Amino acid sequence: MPKMSDRERLADLAEKSRKLAEEMETTRRRVRERYGALVTALPVESIGEREFREAVGLLVKLDGQTAIAALKAALPKS
Repeated sequence: MPKMSDRERLADLAEKSRKLAEEMETTRRRVRERYGALVTALPVESIGEREFREAVGLLVKLDGQTAIAALKAALPKS
């Protein structure tokens, strides 16, 4: 197989980069759809939209374990 020129290699890398970006976006969309489906099962109407957005936004900024620990600590002791 003949060696690719720099121009051909650059074009090949650009195509691979485009395909990878498409695959990342598709996967990102699937994850968001799956998480969105989880929200539909929650009784979110008991809080306002602003509070819901803020709560979800703050939880997303934390890693999962930190968010769970913070929420458990915030629950009233029974």
